[in-house]
Amino acid sequence: MDEKYTLTQLRDLDDAAQAGGFGEVMEARFARDALGAETIGVSLQRLKPAARGAFGHRHHRDEEIYVVVSGSGRALVDDEIVELGPWSALRVAPDAVRAFEAGEHGLEFLAFGTHTEDDAAIVDADWPA
Repeated sequence: MDEKYTLTQLRDLDDAAQAGGFGEVMEARFARDALGAETIGVSLQRLKPAARGAFGHRHHRDEEIYVVVSGSGRALVDDEIVELGPWSALRVAPDAVRAFEAGEHGLEFLAFGTHTEDDAAIVDADWPA
């Protein structure tokens, strides 16, 4: 990459959740391409109040960190529930299934991680009853 830096406004990026048919539950704005990043991914995601993500996912190689910007909720990491609040930072190992659920005011977070093409696998999240 020849550029010394790139700048984008996360909220101005296309909402991939809306485009994928999940707009009633969440927003997801992925910035890797807009930033020209080669090995790092970053996204801004928002679950609407009391909403649960429609699916979970895992990776084969890529580790991720989630930082809550506002709201609260829970993460399901494999079979463990993790409570989240503003400025919580959660690291998830590549092979762990992760899914998110918003509290009564919604859950907005940044997701950061290494990026390997075609590394993510969508899976069912097995939330406890």
